[in-house]
Amino acid sequence: MRHPDPNFGYPTLSLTERERMLAGVKQTTPSKAFMRRGANVLDSHIDAASWEEAISRIAGWAAHRQSRFVTLCNVHSVVTASQDASFHRVIAQADLALPDGAPVAWALRREGFAKQERINGPDLMWRYLGVAEQLGQSVFFYGSSNDTLDRLMVRVKAVFPQLKIAGLESPPFRALSAEEDQAYVDQINQSGAHVVFVGLGCPKQEAWMASHRGRIKAVMLGVGAAFDYHAGTIERAPVWMQKIGMEWLHRLASEPRRLAKRYAVTNSVFIYRMAKTMLLGHAASQHEETR
Repeated sequence: MRHPDPNFGYPTLSLTERERMLAGVKQTTPSKAFMRRGANVLDSHIDAASWEEAISRIAGWAAHRQSRFVTLCNVHSVVTASQDASFHRVIAQADLALPDGAPVAWALRREGFAKQERINGPDLMWRYLGVAEQLGQSVFFYGSSNDTLDRLMVRVKAVFPQLKIAGLESPPFRALSAEEDQAYVDQINQSGAHVVFVGLGCPKQEAWMASHRGRIKAVMLGVGAAFDYHAGTIERAPVWMQKIGMEWLHRLASEPRRLAKRYAVTNSVFIYRMAKTMLLGHAASQHEETR
């Protein structure tokens, strides 16, 4: 379905892609292992996968109500993981760590995955809502503010009228007590959601998903600011900026106070580390792993 914001330029899955994806979901069994392909970007394994492969894998897990979590990794994510051991462990534990940022996708191409596309949170969420509607899967939205969630529901229901929305919740912007946390876990599980979209921001959402794998009986996707983009509370960069990997610049112009320091540090570290690797060379980091 076409997004109400013209700056969401990625089309939905084609009919052929959708049919292949649905066939793959039907053939997936709960115990079936899968081969992860990818390479290290800085110090973190990032999965090489097409849109079809990523969505098919998520849909298969969700169909069998497996407790999994998926991270969408941009420059901020991989740089933070290279500097913070606890966050590095979180990314390493993810069932899928997809290349959200264009530079991260470019790094995978350099490692031999020539066709790797950027698979970002906002577009993944929107595509998956269409898939969930067709499959009859229910979704839960966890994060952001009540106002954003209300606006989000208006747009989602208008575009996906048959989508089963299991629930939505805006938790307090503070640490939760054990009792509060368990109440949210119970609410999500009792809702019957197949997929939980988590919009708490990086690195909070990744840590939350990692700590709730095994407790939340659904697939958790950390989609960052996707709720705000789809609700229309944050304007997305023009499509041409997205395609050349400059969406970060648009975000910086929109929120300079919040993002200036982050981008100054993380972008500089990423450029330095990647330039050093290119100049000095390195052993191939491409690898496969069965899960």
